[in-house]
Amino acid sequence: MRRAILFAFITVFFLSYAQAQKPNTPSAIEIYESLQKLNFLGSVLYVAAHPDDENTRLISYMSNHVKARTGYLSLTRGDGGQNLIGPELRELLGVIRTQELLAARRIDGGEQLFTRANDFGYSKHPDETLSIWNKDEVLSDVILAIRTFKPDIIINRFDHRTPGTTHGHHTSSAMLSIEAFELSNDPSVYPETLKNVGTWQPKRLFFNTGWWFYGSQENFEKADKSNMLSLDIGVYYPLKGLSNNEVAALASSQHLCQGFGRLAQRGSQNEYIEFLKGEPLIDNVNIFNGIDTSWNRIKGGKVIGDILYEIENNFNFKDPSVHIPQLMKAYQLVQNIEDTHWKILKTKELKTIIEMCAGLYLEVSAENNWATPGEDIKLDIEVLNRSNLAIELITIKNTNGLKISKNINLEENTKYVFNEPLKIDNHQEPTSPYWLTEKGSLGMYKVSDPELIGLPETPRIFNLDFNLLINNIPITITKPVIYRYSKPDKGELYRPFEVIPEASAKITEKVIIFENNKQRDISVVVKAGRDNLIGSVEISHPNNWSVYPKTQKVNIANKGEEQTLVFTIVPPKSQSEGHISPIIHVNDKQHTKELIEIDYSHIPFQTVLLPSESKIVRLDIKKKGENIAYIQGAGDMVSESLRQIGYNVRIIKPEDINPETLSLFDAIVIGIRAYNTLDILPFKQQQLFDFVAQGGNMIVQYNTSYGLNTEQLAPYKLTISRDRVTNENAEVRFLDPDHELLNYPNKIIQKDFEGWTQERGLYFPNAWHDAFTPILSMNDPKETPKDGSLLVAKYGKGYYIYTGLSFFREFPEGVSGAYRLFANMLSIGKNTVELEAKLND
Repeated sequence: MRRAILFAFITVFFLSYAQAQKPNTPSAIEIYESLQKLNFLGSVLYVAAHPDDENTRLISYMSNHVKARTGYLSLTRGDGGQNLIGPELRELLGVIRTQELLAARRIDGGEQLFTRANDFGYSKHPDETLSIWNKDEVLSDVILAIRTFKPDIIINRFDHRTPGTTHGHHTSSAMLSIEAFELSNDPSVYPETLKNVGTWQPKRLFFNTGWWFYGSQENFEKADKSNMLSLDIGVYYPLKGLSNNEVAALASSQHLCQGFGRLAQRGSQNEYIEFLKGEPLIDNVNIFNGIDTSWNRIKGGKVIGDILYEIENNFNFKDPSVHIPQLMKAYQLVQNIEDTHWKILKTKELKTIIEMCAGLYLEVSAENNWATPGEDIKLDIEVLNRSNLAIELITIKNTNGLKISKNINLEENTKYVFNEPLKIDNHQEPTSPYWLTEKGSLGMYKVSDPELIGLPETPRIFNLDFNLLINNIPITITKPVIYRYSKPDKGELYRPFEVIPEASAKITEKVIIFENNKQRDISVVVKAGRDNLIGSVEISHPNNWSVYPKTQKVNIANKGEEQTLVFTIVPPKSQSEGHISPIIHVNDKQHTKELIEIDYSHIPFQTVLLPSESKIVRLDIKKKGENIAYIQGAGDMVSESLRQIGYNVRIIKPEDINPETLSLFDAIVIGIRAYNTLDILPFKQQQLFDFVAQGGNMIVQYNTSYGLNTEQLAPYKLTISRDRVTNENAEVRFLDPDHELLNYPNKIIQKDFEGWTQERGLYFPNAWHDAFTPILSMNDPKETPKDGSLLVAKYGKGYYIYTGLSFFREFPEGVSGAYRLFANMLSIGKNTVELEAKLND
């Protein structure tokens, strides 16, 4: 029975929210829980740096047990991490993680906020972080979040007092939160935000501490806890059939791109928060002690509370619609509240509850999931009243001037379907994540519209207002235009409705490597956003490169279809790099954007518009060995990059590793974090080592020091640490300048380490067997040298190489030196083989 309840809970959330804006069809229990939250006028804001920093246990506890309005302010969108489910990195990864956070919030009941800070990668100290972020802008965003959300309580995930002991972003989030707590009520600070939100002073600030901040459970047990609150976040919710931790596990498991799917926990569990600032606690039990969280909190609220508390205390689970008359009366009274903040919040909550109690089903589905400026789209509008209440549909309106008079009495359980046109304005901007529409900096996204700052996603462009009379009281319920469709193998599905350009183009390869001066063909794919697209395409390119033909015609009959054009690129004779971009000419307009679609089942379908651009690199590179086996780990573009420089690369699965298969290859490369993610790989280690002993080369890329599924990572002892060099411009010193890795077949020089991106490398070994030779030394400022970034050992007739250098980041950016060094790693030993062959001749 319990498994059935849990499955039902998961199914409701997955089906309701993973597929875009599917209309909500809540149970009576969900309506009752919404009513409980309606009657709690208190709020909590949780603050951290990244999507995976959230404590879903505490967020869920505040939202579902305390019933507080609970928000999570993630300063970044997690753009700098890795992706375990697909190839998207950087900006596109940030889009995925944004949606995963929203999916988590829909489960734990919280809300999501952001700043403009860009996750530029790992940072060791807040001084570095705040020098790359624009501290003033990020601080203004944190203060804006506080002034907008108006939390009574702020809880920091990290400790502001321990800079340098954790990720610099982490400590920075806490430091900025502390500063914002002191400044958010000062009208002289960032006065430009005051017009819409005013000032605000939170009552208390806490730090979400725990044993890990003290080094061990033993140390934490000895710590003075007189300034802490202990919260049992393992509470059980009979209405859900789940404990708080089970809800939290479902929420955090939405972070699939970070591999956060996890087992649920049950039973009592304490969470600790340390009081930092604000009004002192009278006791160490209630986080809202001394704060009025009832309707009495606001002027005119008592009479509203009297109505709503009575509904909560006498809720009719069999027929929630009986409460509509009282709810409508409360709705009218809320419209007279002077406090704009509470008026907006409680009006929105009441509308949702009224809609749920009445069993109203309102849906607006377009004939397609996208349209282009100037296009007319057909809308299917469905209206259904599943109660015996007197509800009248007066008009349907939208912001573009559409107004449809209906004046229809909605009979019980009778479906009304209307077909209406939607005109897309000729100058309508396409839909895309708002923080990506302008070019930002390494540390900051650029957002010109101040009303968008902090929002989790771009507001829906097209919505319809359903103007109703319920018990002769006017009320407006707004619904976004969506696209509803079905697939035989998946059933009913939903997607957001988007506006896209009439034409978009992409070059199929984002980095194009020329290993010599031979010309190469590239494919440009043009997509039509409308019917009868006629135009031409040219390629913008550096002056010392050539492209022909100069232009090609585009003629696409139907929207959604694509046409592939082939251009020939001629590189210069010497090493060079630059960028190429397709330009589509349609009438008097130019289109230079690429339409990127992100389609995963656990988040809504996403369309992203980014400048269509590819990096071209003419390399001065030599290589030996041709056939490479690649075992994918957590996901990277390394195999594709090696193909770019002429290697024959074959992806093999760990279960297919055997002596016969391995004999086909000169080298085998292990993808990033493979020993963290592939459980079967350790059982194939000996066969891989035998391959090396027989003359093959084995290159293992970085793995994290925690979660390793084998103790025998290499044929010799090797210990992975958390050592990393985050400064991509850190000095690189050659420990063994005469070593083959630095000289054959490419002479590696300091210039090969210029232009690296985000970092030098991560999770370097810090202890190894004498059989290993360290090749490079590097370190971040004020740190000791790290010599474990590239280790090579002779084993039998072949070579084993372990590297924590971030090739997986450098290759997609077309970093020349990274390609040259990796070619040397694959070629190691081939010089000896060639010499032996010449001697034998």
